[in-house]
Amino acid sequence: MHMSTRKLIMWALFCGVLILGAGVFKLWQTTGDGAQVQLLQLGESAVLGDMTVSVNAVSKNASQTLVEVSMQGVEGADALSGWRMLVGAVISEAQPMSDGSGTPCTTTKLAEPTLCTVAFPVSEGTPTIAYIRAGQQEQWATTP
Repeated sequence: MHMSTRKLIMWALFCGVLILGAGVFKLWQTTGDGAQVQLLQLGESAVLGDMTVSVNAVSKNASQTLVEVSMQGVEGADALSGWRMLVGAVISEAQPMSDGSGTPCTTTKLAEPTLCTVAFPVSEGTPTIAYIRAGQQEQWATTP
C-alpha cells in the first residue's frame, strides 16, 4: 500500500493536533482548583508502585547536596533511578558521590530497607527532593 506524500503530511498534522489537544487537556486538568502538590516531611514514607521510599535527612558539603534515603520493595532495582532535586527552577539528577560521606546507593532489596545516600550537585537555596516511579511522583520538603 502506497501513501502519497500529501496523505502522510495530513496524517502527521492530524496526529500533532491530537497530541497538542491531549497536552492542553492535561494542563487544564492539573491546574484546576483541586491541584495541590503535597510535600511530605523528612522521615515520611511513600509507596510508588511496588517501592516504599522515604527521605530521612539532607545535608550539604562543599561539593554536593547529600540526601539520606530508605528504599524497599523491589529486588535488584537501580537505587539512584528516579531521584531528582528541585532548587528554584533547576531540576538536578543524582550523580556519583564525590567524597564517600555516606553509603552510596546501588540496588534495592525486596525484604529489607536499603539505607543509602543519593548525591546531587551543590545548590544554593532550599531543595525539594522528588522520587518518580511507576508513573507516580512524591516530593519531600527539606525544611521543618
